[in-house]
Amino acid sequence: MSSIETIRSFLETHVKEIGAVVLATAALLFVRKLRQAPRQVFPRNVVIHHQVGRGPFAPSIMPFAVKLETYLRMVKVPYKNVHDSYQHRSSKGKLTWIEYNGTQVADSEFSIKFINQTFGVDPDKHLTEEQKAMGYAMQVMVEEHTYWAVTLFRWVYERAEKINKYLGVPAILRYFLVEGLRKKCKAQGLGLHTPQEVRQIMAADLRTLQSFLGNKLFLLGDEPCKVDCAIFGLLSQMYWQSFGGENETTIKEFPGLCSYCERMKARFWPDWDDCITQGGTKAATN
Repeated sequence: MSSIETIRSFLETHVKEIGAVVLATAALLFVRKLRQAPRQVFPRNVVIHHQVGRGPFAPSIMPFAVKLETYLRMVKVPYKNVHDSYQHRSSKGKLTWIEYNGTQVADSEFSIKFINQTFGVDPDKHLTEEQKAMGYAMQVMVEEHTYWAVTLFRWVYERAEKINKYLGVPAILRYFLVEGLRKKCKAQGLGLHTPQEVRQIMAADLRTLQSFLGNKLFLLGDEPCKVDCAIFGLLSQMYWQSFGGENETTIKEFPGLCSYCERMKARFWPDWDDCITQGGTKAATN
C-alpha cells in the first residue's frame, strides 16, 4: 500500500476521532482568545460582582448570579456588575464570584458569608434556629437537587437549542458545553434517569417547596431572608427564562411559586426591565 493510500485509510477509519480533536482545538483557541482581555481596575470599597452578561428575560441566565445580586440588593451593599466571567472565572472555575478591595471570593454562598462579615449585615437575625435549619434544608434541595433537573432539561435534553436562540453560542462550543454538562449530571446522579423520571423528581421538589411556602409571603415568613435569594435565583430561570420548555411547563403547575417569583421581583428588582435584554432586542441599561 502506498503512503497516500495509507493516509487515506487512516483518515477514513478515524474520522470521528479527528473531528473531535479539531473541535476541541478550535474551542481551546477560542477560549484562550477570550482570556487575553486585560483586567480592569475597580473602585475601592465596592463589591465587584463578576458574572456573565444580562439575560433575555431575567437578569442573568445563571441562577447563582441572580441569587447573589438579589442578596446584594437585599442587604443594600454597594456593588458593581462586571460582565466578564467568561474570560475571567474565579479560582474555582465559577462564573459567579466577587472581589472586594483585591480580595477574591469564589462561589455565591461563600461570597454571601464574606459580605456579611465585611459589612456587618445579617438579614436572618430575626429568625429562630429552627427556621434557619428549615431554610437551609430547602436551599440545599433546590441548589443541589432541583438545579440539576433544570440543567438537564435546559442544556442536555433540549440541547440548549431554546436558550441558544438568544445566546448565539457557536455550534462547536455548544456541543462541548452540552456533552460536558451531560457528564456532570450523570456523575451527580440525576442524569442517570430518563427525562420522564427527572420531570417527576423536579415536580416533587417544587411541590415540596410550595407546600413549605404555604400562605407565607416569603419562604420563612412575611419578610424575605437570605435563603429567598437562592430559591428565587433558580425559580427565576424556570419562570421567566425557559423559553416554553419543560422547566416552564413544570413551574406553572405551582401557582404559589409563580406568585412568589413575582413578589421577589417586585421587592428587589424594580428596575427589572432595565436589567434584561427583552429577548435580545436591546442592550440592558443596568
